[in-house]
Amino acid sequence: MKLRPEEITSILKQRIEEFDVETDLAEVGTVLQVGDGIARVYGLENAVALEMLELEHGVVGLAFNLEEDNVGAALFGEWEHVTEGQPVKRTGRVASVPVGEALLGRVVDPLGRPLDGAGPIKTDETRPLEFKAPGVVDRQPVKEPLQTGIKAIDSMTNVGRGQRELIIGDRSTGKTAILVDTILNQHDQNVVCIYIAIGQKASTVAQVYERLKDAGAMEYTIIVSAGASEAAPIKWMAPFAGCAMGEHLMFNGGHALCMYDDLSKHADAYRQMSLLLRRPPGREAFPGDVFYLHSRLLERACKLSDELGGGSLTALPLIETQAGDIAAYIPTNVISITDGQIFLESDLFYSGVRPAVDVGRSVSRVGSSAQTKAMKKVAGRLRLDLSQYRELEAFAQFGSELDPATQRTLARGERMVATLNQPQYDPWPMEEQVVALYAGINGYLDDIPTSDVPRFQEELREYMRADESISKEIRETGDLPDELAERLNQQIEKFKGTFAVKEEEPLVA
Repeated sequence: MKLRPEEITSILKQRIEEFDVETDLAEVGTVLQVGDGIARVYGLENAVALEMLELEHGVVGLAFNLEEDNVGAALFGEWEHVTEGQPVKRTGRVASVPVGEALLGRVVDPLGRPLDGAGPIKTDETRPLEFKAPGVVDRQPVKEPLQTGIKAIDSMTNVGRGQRELIIGDRSTGKTAILVDTILNQHDQNVVCIYIAIGQKASTVAQVYERLKDAGAMEYTIIVSAGASEAAPIKWMAPFAGCAMGEHLMFNGGHALCMYDDLSKHADAYRQMSLLLRRPPGREAFPGDVFYLHSRLLERACKLSDELGGGSLTALPLIETQAGDIAAYIPTNVISITDGQIFLESDLFYSGVRPAVDVGRSVSRVGSSAQTKAMKKVAGRLRLDLSQYRELEAFAQFGSELDPATQRTLARGERMVATLNQPQYDPWPMEEQVVALYAGINGYLDDIPTSDVPRFQEELREYMRADESISKEIRETGDLPDELAERLNQQIEKFKGTFAVKEEEPLVA
């Protein structure tokens, strides 16, 4: 057998040309320093802001500070096992969270991992934590109401779809109660609710979950929980994760409602992270970009233009004040970002006014443009009447002789306050709110003792349900024309004739 060298060389050349080694060039750095959930990493010159980093023991890092000679990373997971000298690998992925309908009814952490023990979440869709808010051209004015079911809010400081309405007050004044009632009221409104608990006790989140589950509201709700025992980076991440979940629905033409409970603890967690990363502190030791932290989060809430599907993301952030001080740093920041605030006054709360909304300091900057015509008609004078009542109430404590006009204003105010009082977990539909307020502002309660007003309103509500024609018309048209108002007058008159005022029992000596 004769060997031909030229044939062998041609085969070798061909094989060499076709030879392909799959190379995987991963950029790997080294941990220089670690502590308090923060690591400094050397050797990741090409890392980008908020890029996910892989460490040993399943720990995930997030590149925060991109400095000249190292990267400051916040760590998620069991970072106590990370030690100096260990390798850190770039992933090339920016921080993102799972989104989609698979999350409905679930309790998850900000990384999208289930906390409710109901098995894994099956979704392939993800969305970046940080996303640029839609511009002016991509939005449309807020003009569609988002009913909370709370008379004091829907009538005077109403919320529209795509609005950002701040709920602000001292601790234990009923802020979370307003959020829970609002979720309960969305059962037939085609709105997905995302409740984001930041730094809350696990027991508090469990109570909210059980209440929503019992009412069947978890079917359209996602709970994102970053408990009080969690590290600062997890708390920082929570509202952005919840917002990304809501944005997914908004860009698909749906309606979402994000509730941040609360942004005071979020700012505290961000301050902790920033100080550990050696960022320079500013007022109250918060970093200089704490305003931008909240503005870029809340600006993502909007009503999209019809060309983009007309979806909406509504934000209800909470802020906890110290002794009613709304002029502190974080409260003033968030007030200036949002489209109005609902101020809950602890003095009103302890005097039995629930929800304890301070009419004078609460405002909705969207106003009546996001109210139904029927609600506009009955609520137009309400704010003014209540403001006058609060003013005269303070004055009446010192004056013994009051003229009849002042007495009438005080009597009407007392009855309207009693009308607006509402027990927790009992949201009212819009048409029933309209009837209750109509009865109050048109003087039907003036001769009824204040103590009997809640019973009158409850029984009137039941009476109107027996003959639904008026309520149904208000619900379907959203209007209260003169002809319908006349029929409503007759119904209230008829009911009032059957209403029995309870005689006060004399005190036994």
